[in-house]
Amino acid sequence: MDAQFDLTKQVAVGADHAGFDYKQKVIAFLEKHHIPYKDFGTQSADSVDYPDFAHPVATSVESGESAWGILLCGSANGVAITANKHQHIRAAICWEPEIASLARQHNNANVICLPSRFVSIQTALEMVETFMNGRFEGGRHERRVEKIACQ
Repeated sequence: MDAQFDLTKQVAVGADHAGFDYKQKVIAFLEKHHIPYKDFGTQSADSVDYPDFAHPVATSVESGESAWGILLCGSANGVAITANKHQHIRAAICWEPEIASLARQHNNANVICLPSRFVSIQTALEMVETFMNGRFEGGRHERRVEKIACQ
């Protein structure tokens, strides 16, 4: 398991209508830090179905096309539930930077799910930065993470 994300490899980004505005700001943050990304949509605040964006992000991470992923929706629950249907995805709902850090350190999460209706954009961006720079600790946590996937 990778201890840290390769920040030269693209990140997969997706959101539903509730997360659209935050997604645009997350993309601006990634661009400012020269982090490559692929935007899986949505492209407006018009009502859409979150699985239409969560599945492509999860597939991109799962296939190795993207090193990690960012998903946004109103509560983060819908996108997290959807992404976690993929065998090798560990999508974590985060609401403060410490949770984002622990998701990487202890769970080797590879997709961060942000609740745009419940956190400020400043907190969301801080969580993205914390998550992308986080390191999986391995050790006792690796044993636990290895037990997550259904065989």
